[in-house]
Order: sequence, then structure tokens, then C-alpha cells
Amino acid sequence: MALKVLRRIPAGSFLILAVTALLASVSALVVSWTAFGRQLDEYAYDFLFRLEQPAPWKPESAILAIDEATLAQYGGLIGMRSAVADGIEKILPAHPKAIAVDVILAEPGSPEADRKLEDAFARAPNLVLSSDLVGSGAQIHWEDPIERFSKYAVALGQVHADLDKYDAVSRDLPLEKIAGRQRRWALALAAWAAASHAEIIESPDEIAIGKARIPAPIRDGRVMRIRYAPLSMGGIPRVSIADLARTPGLAAIFSDRIVFVGVTAQTAVRDRWMTPYSNGMFMPGVEIHANACETIARGVFLVDAPLWAVAAAALGLAIFAAVGFAFGAGMPANIVGAAAIVTAQAFPAFAFSRSIVWPWLPGTLAAIFAVSLAATWRHLMVRRQLVSAREETNRYQNAMHFAIHELRTPLTAIQGSSELISRYSGMPEPKRREIADLINSESKRLGRIIETFLSVERLSAGQIEIRTERFPIDELVESCAVRARPIAERKNIEIEITSLPAATLSGDRELMEYAVYNLLTNAVKYSPPHTRVRVSGEDGKGERVYLSIADEGIGMDKAEVSRIFEKFYRTKKAEQSGESGTGIGLSIVEQIVTSHGGAIQVVSEPGKGSRFTLMLRRAV
Repeated sequence: MALKVLRRIPAGSFLILAVTALLASVSALVVSWTAFGRQLDEYAYDFLFRLEQPAPWKPESAILAIDEATLAQYGGLIGMRSAVADGIEKILPAHPKAIAVDVILAEPGSPEADRKLEDAFARAPNLVLSSDLVGSGAQIHWEDPIERFSKYAVALGQVHADLDKYDAVSRDLPLEKIAGRQRRWALALAAWAAASHAEIIESPDEIAIGKARIPAPIRDGRVMRIRYAPLSMGGIPRVSIADLARTPGLAAIFSDRIVFVGVTAQTAVRDRWMTPYSNGMFMPGVEIHANACETIARGVFLVDAPLWAVAAAALGLAIFAAVGFAFGAGMPANIVGAAAIVTAQAFPAFAFSRSIVWPWLPGTLAAIFAVSLAATWRHLMVRRQLVSAREETNRYQNAMHFAIHELRTPLTAIQGSSELISRYSGMPEPKRREIADLINSESKRLGRIIETFLSVERLSAGQIEIRTERFPIDELVESCAVRARPIAERKNIEIEITSLPAATLSGDRELMEYAVYNLLTNAVKYSPPHTRVRVSGEDGKGERVYLSIADEGIGMDKAEVSRIFEKFYRTKKAEQSGESGTGIGLSIVEQIVTSHGGAIQVVSEPGKGSRFTLMLRRAV
């Protein structure tokens, strides 16, 4: 269907369509790759994230929270290690799968608190502790837990925040970070591996943990988009250490789950970040890690669309948006353009529903740019056509005025002569014969004028039936020259015929005679006295025969030559020459020649004459 549509587009319009679509799509991609464009795509991503929320599920993880009440109970940040130790002790009877602690323990604390925390860690199943990147440049290094704690951990997980540099929103998570020669997996990934008792296996395109396959190519930095729990689910289950102290039965929430221990208090530490769901609300870092773990557990990953597909879609939308204007303007073209823009909006949503992140801006801009460029081109083309139509109308009116004037002259002569004959019955025979000849010649002249106008209209409409007959080219030229020589003799112009090929043409002889005769009389009309019109020909390659008519007349410049076959067009020098004309004779000549499968070529120079060459088809 698309190919059929494209075949109906004229060649010129197809070229404009292709250039418009290519320019629009390339411009859209360039803009979308800028920082401004990428940020707009991130905002569109956040909108779709909130619009296409997944159905609630039973979480594999839970949060053991250090909230404001917990800090108040343990004397603030100084009592955080005791709080963590008590919290872990209280949930151990629930048999959690693994415990991931999102608290940096790089320095010793009070002896009593450290001993208490060490005892808790010694009993914790599948313990994962946190490590963070500190410093900058060549001085960047890992801040690991002290040996007293790390010896109980099955893994160390990095908790480095990798936020969007323009709006500080946490949309994705780097699954690995490297400092020096040491690599750390993300806390969520390490916790899931510990809970699954599976080894982390990596390949260039993914990371595998047991049955889980995470699409995180190394070329993209091993980044995984976090599929946050929907708002309808109320987030990841959370119980504070203070609540456990008051209600020990709440520990059942942590049964057979991966427990993330961390600070949720708003006033305690600066570990709260924006997410696509935030809408002005901040999420604790520990909850972000838990959501990342849920993304891995559920295996529903958001994958970025390949660049080539985005570029191809942008080009396709640009073609779709511009194609309406290739056929015409008005409401249909506007509807097609609007449909392309609407499609560009629906495409990212459709892709997101299938867990594909499709950038919003390239397709949208490609459609908008294509509509704008195509509409502008159509407007300019229609405007040019309107100006051309007005000019042609003016030329047509001028030609009609000339025709009316020309018709009036023979009509007046015929009417006057007929009145003389009827009024003077005793008119001498020689005078009567002279008047009769005048009536005859003027009526023929009137018929020729009428036939000329009818011919141009019928040829333009394709209504003249072309007869097929064989005739020698030399007879055709000689017949036309015999008719043209009386006109040439009045200006002492010689019509010279040389080297005509012995070729036979096939077609409508009457129409071909009209074409050659018109060229001969034009050459005579626009040549000064005492000059020469040369008619020559030659055999061409294959079935071509060439016939040339050259004069020594006023000539034309390149601009005039390019318009010489337009209906009703006359050059300024032709109009100033005083020779009568309608400007339609050459238009008829061109249509006759092309309708016979030939072509016509013009070579001319002001003051040096013109050469018209007919490239005709030889009879087979």
C-alpha cells in the first residue's frame, strides 16, 4: 500500500517529500540528542511511568526503617548502631532470606555499640553490607566497612547515588562501579544474589543471577532502569525499629523476604532522592535499593529502544507527516499531518506498555518539523502557481484581444466587400473578381485564426486524433517551403534547403506540416530583410532523424528560450518587432512533436538568430 501511495506522487513532489522528511528527521534527532532534548525525554518518561503503573504484586523485600521515632528512642545518630543491632535481633525469628544494611560502617563507634552490632551481624543470614565511593579524580576510592563487621558479610554492595545531573531524579541504577582495581555490585544486586544463593554471571549484554537475566549491556555502563512499585501498592512494606519494640509481632512482615535496613528519617541524613513517582516528594535511599531489588526479582525490565529504530521511526513519521502535502493542501493534508503528530505521541506509550523506553521527542519533532516544512513548501508552491496562473490569464486575455482584433479585420473586409457586390450590381467583372478573391482570402485567413485557437485547445486537452501515415521528410519540408517562400520574398529572405536525409517519417502529415511551416514562417517573421533561413537535416543514431531550421534574426536569451514553448508567451523583442502573433504557435509545435514521440531543441543568442532542431522518429 505504501509503495502504491508513493508511486502516485509526482517526481518533483517526491523529491521535495524526501528532502523534507530527511531534513525534518535529522533535525529532530539532533535536537533530541542535546541536553535540553534529553531532559524533555526524561520528563516524558516520568509521565509515562506514572501513567503506565504496573499491577500490584507481593514484594520480595521489606524495609527495616530507622525513622524519627527510632532516632529519638536511641538518642539520635549516635545511637544508630545500637538501633540496627536491636532491629536485626528482633527480625531474626522471622527468618528473612537476606539482610542488606544501607548504613556506612567505615569507622569504629562506641565499644558497646560495635560489640552489640557485631553480635547481630554474626547471627544475620546472608548479610550484605554497604560500600560507598568517596573522593574525586585520582583520589577516588571505596569506603568499606571495618574488618570487625565486613568479615560477617557474604558481599559488599555499592550504594553510590547516580542521579540525573540536570534534575537529580533517580530513574536508573548502575549495577557496577569501579574504583582503582576494585569493583562493587549494586547493593540491590548483591542482596538478590545472596538471597538466591546464586553466582553473578556477566556477559557483554546482560547480567545473570540464577534464572534472572538483567539486560544491562557493558557498553551502556551496566545501567538498569528501576521499575518502582506502583502508588496503589503503597510502596515497599516498611516497619520501623521503634514500632518493633512496641509491637514485636510486626516482625512477621520480614519472613522469607530480603530485608533492607536504612534511614528513612527526613531530618537525620541527606539520603532522600526524587523518583519518577515523586511529584515533589523524596524517597529514602534504602527504599530505592529495595525497589531496585524488586525490579530484579520480578524480571520486568525497561529496555531502551535501539537508536537505529528510533531514527527509522522518526524518518517514517516525517514521511507520513509530509506525504499529505505532496498530493495537495487543505484539510486532507492537515488531517494527515495531525495524524502523524498524534501517532508520535502514542508510539512511546505503546512501547512503554511493552517495557520498551521509546524517546518521545525525536518522533514528535520529526512530525512537527515535517508538517511545518511541507506546509511551507506547499504554500510557496501554490502561491507560485497562483502567480503563474494570473500571468497566464493575462497573457490569454491579451491573446484574445489580439485574436478579436485579428478577427475583426477580415470580418470587416468580408462585410464591406459583400456590401459592395450587393449594392453595385453593374460592377465590372474584373472588379467583381477582385472583390470575390478578397472575400475568399479573408475568409481563409479568418478560418486559420479560428483553427489555430481550436488546435491549441484540442491539443492541450488531448482531443486531436493523430493519424498514422508514412511520408518522406524531404517532401514534407519542400511542401512547407513552397508555402512559406511568398512570405519570405516580401522581405527578400532566402529559404535554403540543404542535405536532407533520405528518411521516411511516420505520423500525421498534416500536423507535422503545420509544425514545420510554423517554424519556417516564424524564422521569416523575426529575421531582418536580405537574410537567409537554412533548413538542414541528418540521420541520427538508431531511429532518430534530425531536422534543423536556423535563421539570422533577433534571437533570444537563455531566460526567453526556457519559456518559448509556453502558451501565449512572446519575447519582448518579438512584441517590439511589430510582427503580429498570439504566442501559441510554438506551443502547438512542441505538442505536435512530442505527441509523435519526438523532441525539440532550441539554441539561440540575442542578435545572432535561433536554431530549432526537431528530433523525430524514423518510420519502422
